[in-house]
Formats: sequence, structure tokens, C-alpha cells
Amino acid sequence: MNTTTVAKYSRPAAIDLPDRTWPGKEITRAPIWCSVDLRDGNQALPNPLSPAAKLEYFQLLCDIGVKHIEVAFPSASKDDFDFTRKLIEEGHIPEDVFIMGLTQCREHLIAKTFESFRGAPRAICHAYVAASDLHMKQVFGLTREKTIEMAKRSVEQIRDLAAQMPDTDVRFEFSPEEYTDSDFEFVLELCETVFETWGRATVEQPLIFNLPATVERRPPNHYADMIEMFCRRFSRRDKVIVSLHSHNDQGMAVAATELALLAGGDRVEGTLFGHGERTGNVDMVVVANNLFSRGIETGLDFSNLDEIARTVERLTGMGVYYRQPYSGELVFTAFSGSHQDAINKGMHKLSQAAEIFGMGWKVPYLHVDPADLGREYEGLIRINSQSGKGGIAWVLEQEYALSVPKPMQPELGRAVQAFSDEVGRELTSAEVMDVFQKTFLSPAGPYALAGYWPRPDDENPTWIHGEVKVDVDGQPRTLKADGNGPVDAFAHCMRELGGEDIKIADYHEDTMGKGSDARAMAYISLAFEDGTALFGAGSDTNIDQAAVRAILAAMNRKAKQ
Repeated sequence: MNTTTVAKYSRPAAIDLPDRTWPGKEITRAPIWCSVDLRDGNQALPNPLSPAAKLEYFQLLCDIGVKHIEVAFPSASKDDFDFTRKLIEEGHIPEDVFIMGLTQCREHLIAKTFESFRGAPRAICHAYVAASDLHMKQVFGLTREKTIEMAKRSVEQIRDLAAQMPDTDVRFEFSPEEYTDSDFEFVLELCETVFETWGRATVEQPLIFNLPATVERRPPNHYADMIEMFCRRFSRRDKVIVSLHSHNDQGMAVAATELALLAGGDRVEGTLFGHGERTGNVDMVVVANNLFSRGIETGLDFSNLDEIARTVERLTGMGVYYRQPYSGELVFTAFSGSHQDAINKGMHKLSQAAEIFGMGWKVPYLHVDPADLGREYEGLIRINSQSGKGGIAWVLEQEYALSVPKPMQPELGRAVQAFSDEVGRELTSAEVMDVFQKTFLSPAGPYALAGYWPRPDDENPTWIHGEVKVDVDGQPRTLKADGNGPVDAFAHCMRELGGEDIKIADYHEDTMGKGSDARAMAYISLAFEDGTALFGAGSDTNIDQAAVRAILAAMNRKAKQ
């Protein structure tokens, strides 16, 4: 094993928590959800949201079901202040939603924040200080003692201003910024001081401690350890909400959030699709749908996720990555032939899932039902040169109601793959259907059916006298032969025409549509004297006529070889 280290960087020290309990726990209920899209997310956009866009975004978050929404940094700009006032004065805040405003622990900024809250039914004042030595020493030039003093003065001011707003349900949230890069004992002392100074926390109206991984510097298990340590050691755990705020600098924000929930976190702060500074905040869509896929009611409605994604893309100008979990264009799509075949079979046996697996949804390669997120089934399988026979059959079934029989699927797969290789790209479902029609339903060839008249024998109605009128290379021919059914009689006519003993090796029939629009589909494999067997397909309002068209299609395919 290579143990060489990189001198420029240091490995974060493991957390001293040998009796950690979170690895053996399970998440059994959803956290409180807090959106920071309109603040953390908005400040990181190349073009910040306009007031109209922010209002539409706010209403979208409310429709989804988010109950805590950080709407602005009211003291940072006139736009943020005015937007907060707009929400309050125009009555846009639902009865069960708290708006939240962020402020630094500075007297005039706190005062401006409370001015923006005037008349709000429910509000959370979110104050923060930098708790890491990196920030205190190299950014602000503060000692730990001065940081605690500053926080205490600010909390006193926030407490007094909240008391002057008896008609507003004012809650308080405090963040020791860069919690995961801070000394734990110092953060604990800081938070104990903040709690005692606030003095208003109850079980019913708890103080919120946001313990953020402001920059992801540690692996997810370290964050969980630090959350469990805080939950164990904070003196009045029953009167506080522990809020999680993960960033994605190392690509592990979702994992960090989930492990921290196991460790005791009560609340998740995130954004839709992970918008935010640098690599973004934790993607709240992913965390919520992960829980949903494990049978946990989240309280959030993503049943129209495509529409939500398109709305956020339009408002922010930022695209949703096509492989973003749950929301990306391709996340429920299979190109691989083996994956397509497994999905196809699993979907056809879905009714057995409850009995076999004890759950209503269990499909290969699909851990959640796309329909629960408003996704269409026909998009599950996309066709290119890597696609297999099962996936191609799935596309025809879902979009054109064609139930291509399993024995025919290898021939269909080869035909579609040949066309995909020729054009060198993914195929549309219409192109797949076009290949099916040109190869199996109406292939070019010397034979064209003009008409077929099967007539039952006068004495034995199961014995059929067949008369066929067919054009052969443009020349009309009339053929007659008998058989033990309409299809057998037609086959005897074709044997006379082709001069060889063709046999029906496989036969399947199906119905497309309902009522007066219904059409019969026949799929017939003909075995020829040279040992080859080829499928043909036929469609007609009458199943016997569909079958004879399928025979003629197979003969045309043979003639082209």
C-alpha cells in the first residue's frame, strides 16, 4: 500500500468518538426542510434573480412543501430588503411557512434585518459568526474570547428586538460558520453561551443551531461524528434543533447529510438541484427522494419534477445536469442492451413484486418508480447501437402498442442495430418504428398481395379453399390451394408460387387498439428449405388477412437475401 503523503495538504484528524452510535441507526422520519435557494443559491448565480423571479421561486418552494425558506440577506442590499417586505406586505407567506433572513453579528445589520421582518406572521433571524481559527485569525483578526463576546452582544440585541414584536412568531437560528473546520470544544462553549443569552428557547419553540460544513474539508463520517458529539454534549438538547448545512466541495454533500441525520440532525438546509457557491449546496431533491425511495414520507411534493426542473432552469439560467439523480434527463434511461432487457422483463412482472419482495416497486436498474416523479415510461429506454432486442421491443410496445414476440426480437434487434450503426447516433422511437415497418411489416420485394379469399368447404367447414391474387414483379397471378385453415391454405398457395416447401415455424397474434379502431397483428416465422427462418409481420382488421400479409412479408425478406 502506498503511504506517501502530500506535504502541501494534511489529513483531517479523526474524531475521537470510539462509542459512536450512528453507524447502527436508520433514518425513519423526514427532517425539517429548509430551502436556502433564495439566499445561498441566489448569491452564487452569475445573474441573480430579479424580484419577479424570486417571487415565482418562493411560490414554487411553497408548492413543493418547504416550511422554512431563507428568503434574503435583508441588510446586504436594497433588493433583498425590498423582497422581504414584498412577501410580508402582499401576503405571499402561507400560514405554515417561516421566512428566514440571514445577518452577520453586527448591530446595524441586525437592526435592519428586524426592520425587514416588521409585520411578518412568522420569521427566523439567522445570525452567524466565523468559529474557525482560519476565519477568526486570518480574516477577521479576532480571538476566541472576542468572538464569544461579539456573539453574546448580538444575541442580546436579537432577543430584545424579538420581544418588541409580540405579534410575530420570531425564532432564532445561530451558525458557527465552518463548524467542521473549528475546534469542537470552542464551538460547544460558544453555542452554550448563545443558548443561555437567548433565554427564550422551549421544547415548543426551540433555538436552531446550524452546524455547517461550510466548506467540505472532511469525509462524511467525520461530519456525522461531530454532529453526534454535539447532540450528546449540548446541555439542553431537548430545546434545540440541530440543522445540517452541507456543501459539495468534495462531491459528498448528500452522503454527509444522510450520515449526519443518522447522528441526530433534525433539519436539512439545501437547495433545489444543488445550486450554491463553488460546487454548490446539498441537493435537497436528492436527499428527499432518497428517503422517499426507502418508504419515508418526506412532506415534499416532487410528483412533477420535470416541470420543477424546467422552472428553475428558466429562472436561474442554470441547467440541470442530464445525469443529476432523479431530475436529470437520462437518469431513468437505459442504452445498454442487457439493462434494457432486464427493465423490460421487470416491468412486465411488476405485479408479482409485492408477493415476492414485499413491496410494490421492484424493477431491475430502477430503484424508484419514475412515474412518482412525473416521468414518462416511454423515456426509460433509448435506442442506439448498444441497445438490445428487449429494449427495442419495449420502445415499440410503449409507444406503438406492438407486442413483438420474444422469438422475433433477435431479428428485430439486428435490424435496428444495423440502422443505428449506419446513421451513427441514437434513434428516435419513430425511426425504430420505421425500421420495423420497412423490415418486417412491408419489406420491399417481388410479392404484392392483391387479395385473398378463404372459403370453408361445404361439407367440412374446417377445410378451407383458398384463392390468392398476387402481383409477382408487377405481373398478376391467381393461385388456388386448400388447407386445414385460412393460413394453411394460403401457405400452400405460396408453396406453389415459390416452388419450395415453406413451413410456418412460429406464429403469434395480437390486437392493437380497441373497438372499431382495433387492428389485428400477426407475427409469423417461415422456415425455408435451405434451413433459414425469417419473421414477417402483418396488420389488418381481420386476423386471417393479417396472417397472410405476414407470410408474404417473410417471403419478400427471403427474396432479398
